[in-house]
Amino acid sequence: MPAIHWFRRDLRVADNPALDAAGPDAVAVFVRDPRFDVGEVRATYLDGALAELASARTLQIHAGDPAVVLGELAERLGAREVFCTADTTPFARKRDATVEDALAQRGVTLRQIDTPYAVPPGELHTQSGGGFRVFTPFYKAWLARGWGSPATTAPFNQALNRWRAFRQGALSQYKKARDFPADPGTSRLSPALHFGQIHPRTILAEIPDPLTDPFARQLAWREFYADVLWHRPEAVWTSLDERFDTQMEYANLEDPVTAAQYEAWTQGRTGYPYVDAGMRQLLTEGWMHNRLRMVTASFLIKDLHLPWQLGARWFLPHLVDADVANNQISWQWVAGCGTDAAPYFRIFNPVTQGRRFDPDGDYIRRYVPELADVADPHEPGVLAPDYPGPIVDHRVERDVALARFQALGSRASS
Repeated sequence: MPAIHWFRRDLRVADNPALDAAGPDAVAVFVRDPRFDVGEVRATYLDGALAELASARTLQIHAGDPAVVLGELAERLGAREVFCTADTTPFARKRDATVEDALAQRGVTLRQIDTPYAVPPGELHTQSGGGFRVFTPFYKAWLARGWGSPATTAPFNQALNRWRAFRQGALSQYKKARDFPADPGTSRLSPALHFGQIHPRTILAEIPDPLTDPFARQLAWREFYADVLWHRPEAVWTSLDERFDTQMEYANLEDPVTAAQYEAWTQGRTGYPYVDAGMRQLLTEGWMHNRLRMVTASFLIKDLHLPWQLGARWFLPHLVDADVANNQISWQWVAGCGTDAAPYFRIFNPVTQGRRFDPDGDYIRRYVPELADVADPHEPGVLAPDYPGPIVDHRVERDVALARFQALGSRASS
């Protein structure tokens, strides 16, 4: 009786314990669930990832409710076990519980082995037994716990090749270069990590000193956010500091001026070149440099005074690496309402951020071609005939944001 391996966020044959446990004769399956819209850019990436996986081993692709598809397939094959890598998002946990129950009714066991993380979410606890709310103690516990070696090796895939090219090249300068979006200082591995084309322990095993390496620390941030969401699944759309949902004053999106400002933000037409460059990179590439993710998020929340959920909802279908935990908890970090959050009064100045991390304006000129010939593309104003003026005055809106935060604090203490 063959087993079934259900591929999800583990689209690789190397270092895949669940696939190994299913055995060499396992029937490999991927199920497209119509209830889960991954967005156009991720759908295109997923097609490529599945094609690469299918070139490495035989793969069946089905569409429908996984509980039904897998149950019917197991019945046809006479399979008694379905193996998969556990997925830890709130949606996935509910889905998998439903699939497990449906399979059990047919006498089939769902076996979840491993996760997309070096340390499984929910495994680390504070001394009081709860989840970590601050990164640094989580990071210390994460390092102390450690992780296993890669389960198996296999012929190179594209993600592994990309990681090794980065390791041999830009990794040594990562700590400094990663903040400069015009330079190739980041790995661009986030989509591969999201879809499981490479496992983080494969990367950690090839970092000379993961206990001190800044790239390993960034992997730990990814795992911290997944752990936060494990303990607080409501954080997908609810602020961890609920005052920001119930008491904070926001702009009204039904107001035509506010609606026009939001539309300008989505299209990279705010009149702030560094913000616009980031938003246009998102639209053209389905990816945005992390420095710009913080700057553009801050602009929406603290210059346009709109809730973080609105920005997170825009990012999800447009990012090829849209990981629910990373996206939602990062937006809460910028908003100042999340766990281990940046203080609300930390407001990114889009002009000084650009001057500091894109000093020659190369990044701006790459994504805002109207400013290609402008001597100084940083300062908002009438920079080019076909480029808009600033939609708000950052200095004024910064004061508004601070006043609203102070009012929120006053209401909480009264």
